[in-house]
Amino acid sequence: MLEISPWKVAQVVLMSRELDRAEGELRAFIERLNEDEQASLVAVMWIGRESFMADELAEAIATAKAEATAPTADYLLGSPHLSDHLENGMEELGMSLSEEEDDLMRRG
Repeated sequence: MLEISPWKVAQVVLMSRELDRAEGELRAFIERLNEDEQASLVAVMWIGRESFMADELAEAIATAKAEATAPTADYLLGSPHLSDHLENGMEELGMSLSEEEDDLMRRG
């Protein structure tokens, strides 16, 4: 079971698209997530880049927790195409981020 809300994933997606001006804010946001949320975020990214399949979510989360040797923000920000992988991972899990992204964009 995913242990992070789609709204928080959408926040990361939007901030990662504006990395040039939002890197500090994105790092702080990821660091404020609890361990379960961080592991779920990594698992979603892995599913989106096809390192794991959607039906392996629990295994991906467990692996993310077991193999966390670097700060999660460093790991994720070092991953090319982070926003695309997160969106693809959520779609593979049957969840679209479009409503959350639209809501966040309207709020500014």
